Amino acid sequence: MTKNNNLFAIALITSLFFIWGFALNLNPILIPHLKKACQLSDLQSSLVDSASYFAYFLLPIPAAQFMKRYGYKGGILLGLILFSVGAFLFYPASIVRNYAFFLGALFIIFSGAAFLETAANPYITVIGDPAGATQRINFAQSFNGLAAALAPLIGGIFILSGKTLTAGQEATMSPGQLNDYLNKEASSVQIPFIVIGVGVLIVALLLFRTHLPQIVEEGEGMEHHESLSLFQRMSSLFKEKNLRFGVIAQFFYVGAQACVGSFFIRFSERVALMDEKTAANYLAAGMLAFLAGRAIGTFLMTFINPVKLLAIFGITNVVLIVVSVFLHGKFPVFALIGVEFFMSIMFPTIFSLSIRGLGAKTKEGSSLVIMAIVGGAVFPPIMGRISDMTNIQIAYLVPAACFLFVFYFAIRNLKAKELKLTVAH
Repeated sequence: MTKNNNLFAIALITSLFFIWGFALNLNPILIPHLKKACQLSDLQSSLVDSASYFAYFLLPIPAAQFMKRYGYKGGILLGLILFSVGAFLFYPASIVRNYAFFLGALFIIFSGAAFLETAANPYITVIGDPAGATQRINFAQSFNGLAAALAPLIGGIFILSGKTLTAGQEATMSPGQLNDYLNKEASSVQIPFIVIGVGVLIVALLLFRTHLPQIVEEGEGMEHHESLSLFQRMSSLFKEKNLRFGVIAQFFYVGAQACVGSFFIRFSERVALMDEKTAANYLAAGMLAFLAGRAIGTFLMTFINPVKLLAIFGITNVVLIVVSVFLHGKFPVFALIGVEFFMSIMFPTIFSLSIRGLGAKTKEGSSLVIMAIVGGAVFPPIMGRISDMTNIQIAYLVPAACFLFVFYFAIRNLKAKELKLTVAH
C-alpha cells in the first residue's frame, strides 16, 4: 500500500463518521417532534433511541462475520444501502403517522450504521502507525462531532415547527383540526430524510467505484483461529479483561450520551422555559462544544496520557450534571453544554483502549465494543420513566451515574500499564 493510497483510504473512511453521526444526532430532534406528532409520553418518545441503539446490539457480530468473508469494503457498502433504505421509509411512515413504522425505519437506518461503525472504527485504528491509533480515531471522530453540531441545527430548521399545543389548546380543536395539525407535523420529516437517503446512496456508488486498501490484522487467517467456532472465538474474547471492562464502559458511556442529548430540548423547555426552536439552537451549541472537545482533546493527547484525560473528563461531567439537577434557569442548560464538551473524547478513547493488542481478534473484539452501544437503548427509557414519575431534572441523575463508571474505567487503566502515545507522522 502506497502512502498516497493510505492517506486516501483514511480520508474516505473518515467521511463515513459524518454520515452516522448526522443521523444519530437527529434523534434529539425526532424525540420531541414525534412526541408531538404521535402524541407520546416521555417514556414512549425515548423509544426513538431504543430502536436506534438496539440495532447496534443485534448487528455488529453479523457485520463482523460478513466482513471476515467480504472485507471492510463489503461491510461498508451493505451498511450504506441499509442506511439509505431506512431513510426512504420515513416518507410512508409520515403519511400513515404510525409510530411503530417510524421506529422500524430507524432500526433499519441504524442497522446500516452498525455495519459502518463495525467497519470504520477498527479500520481507521489499524490502517496506520499503531502508536497513533488513539489520536487517529479521535481525529476521524471529529467529523462525527461536526455532524453532531450540524444535525440539531438543520433538524431544528427543517423538522421542528416551533408550535407545540398545550393540552388545553388540543381540547378546543375539533378532531379534524387536530388531525390536520398532527399530519402536518409528521410530514416535515419527508424531505430531510429523502435528501439523506439520496446522499448516502451517492456515497455508496462512489465507494463501490473506488479501490479501498485491504487490511489484514496480525494473525488473521491462522488455521487454529479459523478452525474455532464463533462461540469459541467470542468466549476467548471475554477472557480479555480490558476488552471486557471496555465493553461495559462503552455501554454506560453511550447510555449517558443518549440521555444527555435526547432530553436536552425537553430539559431546556422545562427548566429554562425555552421554546423548542430556541432549545434546538442551544443543543446545536452543545454539539459545537462536542466538536471543539474532540479537536482540543485530540490535541491535548499529544501532551497528556489519553487515559488521564478520560478520567478528568469523566469526573468533570459527573459534577456538571449534578449542578444541572439542582439549579434553575439557563445555567443548568449551559452546564449540559459543558457536558457535551467533556464527553467528546470518550467513545473513541474507550474504543481504542478496549481493542489494543487483539491482533487477529480485532474485528470480533470491535463488534463487541460496538454492541455496547445498546446502552443508548437501555438508559433513555429509564430516564424517561423517571421523568414521567418525578421531573426531567431528577432524571438527569441517570447519565451522572453512567459517567461514574467511565471514570472508574479510566482509573482502572491508569493503574495498569501506562499508555505511551506519540504523534503519528
